[in-house]
Amino acid sequence: MIKIAPSILSADFVNLERDIRALSGAGAHYVHVDVMDGHFVPNITIGIPVVAAIRKITELPLDVHLMIDRPLRYVDAFCKAGSDILTIHVEADTEDNTRKALEKIRAAGVRAAISVKPKTPAEAVLPFLPLCDLILVMTVEPGFGGQSFMEDMMPKLQKIRAYIDAQNPACELEVDGGIDAETAQICRKNGANVLVAGSAYFGAKDPAQFVRQVTT
Repeated sequence: MIKIAPSILSADFVNLERDIRALSGAGAHYVHVDVMDGHFVPNITIGIPVVAAIRKITELPLDVHLMIDRPLRYVDAFCKAGSDILTIHVEADTEDNTRKALEKIRAAGVRAAISVKPKTPAEAVLPFLPLCDLILVMTVEPGFGGQSFMEDMMPKLQKIRAYIDAQNPACELEVDGGIDAETAQICRKNGANVLVAGSAYFGAKDPAQFVRQVTT
């Protein structure tokens, strides 16, 4: 099954509740929430109180992507705020602390996930794969929406799909960055089953039609 996770980074923040409530009717599977701290990435977005507020207005799973430094410090709070999937970056801390963070997430009953930036090799996910319910491959440099899709990430996507199939078949494989109707099909062919779309979804004249186009 192919799933879509619209990134609210591209939503209308003046009408954020309206845009989030509309996701269910459009057929979205997850709400993708980008959390940036201005340190790990050169941008600042939203934090724990906003995730808690979003939790109150939707029944869709919250797919929370932490682009923050040393996430071990905050995973408990983001779990309590209502995350259903909580993604941390392998580049954000030591291997030991990354493993501890994933274990904390799982202990809280939340689906644990890791993400890799474009310059990080596929092999970086291997120490954490048994602890993961989802792996996120960035197809842009994280930090800002609206960037161009990096098709040269597809060999990495293929490698991680092979690792998942061999070691943890229940794990989902997500892509984030420059996803539109055309690039979604490229990602699907290379093993992704969860597609994060920001500007392409929220800029679509008919979001429900866009969802059908990229998932069927």
